[in-house]
Amino acid sequence: MNFVFISPNFPHTYWQFCDRLKKRGVNVLGIGDASYDSLDRSLRDSLTEYYRVSSMENYDEMLRAIGYFTFHYGKIDWLESNNEYWLEQDARLRTDFHITTGIQASEISTWKHKSSMKPVYAAAGIPTARCHQVSTYEDALQFIETVGGFPVIAKPDVGVGAANTYKIENVAQLELFFTSKPNVPYVMEEFVEGDICSYDAITDSHCKPLFESMTVWPPSIADIVNKDLDLSYYTAAAVPEPLAKLGRSALEAFHVRSRFVHLEFFRMTKARPGLGEVGDFVGLEVNMRPAGGYTPDMMNYAHSTDVYQIWAEMITDDCRLLPESGDDHWCVYASRKDSHSYLHTHEEILAKYGNQIVMCERMPELMWATMGCQMYTAHAYSEEQVREFIDFIHKRA
Repeated sequence: MNFVFISPNFPHTYWQFCDRLKKRGVNVLGIGDASYDSLDRSLRDSLTEYYRVSSMENYDEMLRAIGYFTFHYGKIDWLESNNEYWLEQDARLRTDFHITTGIQASEISTWKHKSSMKPVYAAAGIPTARCHQVSTYEDALQFIETVGGFPVIAKPDVGVGAANTYKIENVAQLELFFTSKPNVPYVMEEFVEGDICSYDAITDSHCKPLFESMTVWPPSIADIVNKDLDLSYYTAAAVPEPLAKLGRSALEAFHVRSRFVHLEFFRMTKARPGLGEVGDFVGLEVNMRPAGGYTPDMMNYAHSTDVYQIWAEMITDDCRLLPESGDDHWCVYASRKDSHSYLHTHEEILAKYGNQIVMCERMPELMWATMGCQMYTAHAYSEEQVREFIDFIHKRA
């Protein structure tokens, strides 16, 4: 089997996807713009060959790279990046090289455009916040009146994370949004008060989950960036049945075959007419790649498993071979920013939680605004312990 892995060096933990494939006898062929010598040794050891391009944005270079691999190794069976930024290019490359194991260029719109996701959710019976494709100021005012007034959320129809996302709370902010927003299509949604709970899954070729997990995120990543706040989130010991039911329905509705995906839902903390009551889940958006940062590793720690291995078994055998461990608990992430002063020192954190900490490192500068500068990730055995850990890390001096 020939598997082309696009940009296998970012995030740097993705070498583990390549490693598990290689251990299952797969030719793993990497394409990226980093020099071969700059790759981690663990990644280099996992690749059969690596092809460097000067720019991954240059589609002609990407075509030549896959053409080279096809000439030397035969037909490509799989092509994947597991990265949101490259999903559309992945689909285009599959289509051009007749790689049928993943989504094609003609199908990708529903996975990328937030406005296109809404009808799919509706067909699956999953409630979602009402949405308006931003056109004129007058139309926006009418939409805001329809959903009961401010606040509303405006975000790019196609976008990653919280980039260029706005919470609009009054007319003055609405006017500012229309005069300063980037020149890309936007959608506007009614504001839902709640926690963001992701349904994370690895699916087989029939859209059935081989692995399921839930991670609870802060209500607004945009606030983390715009207000320079500290980030914390956690992977739960189990997926609540109502979320599991909605997640599985979404997998079917979006035809999620043979993928590791990250589907976001609101768990409402305030009832909203037409959507639901406190504690109900509401569809937010689908992300057809693994959760960001170290979240896959947090799933491993929470569920005593190996999601990279489960994913590789799905690729090679369309099934999960690992037995259920039954040893589930919580895994919690909390980070700090260099711009803040904290009550407890790094040494005090290690002294108090050293036996529970599973990861502790400086984050890449590229991720400081969202993920923090210094992160701590730990086991926890109750939600109360999760909260205590976060409070200890984040308490300001």
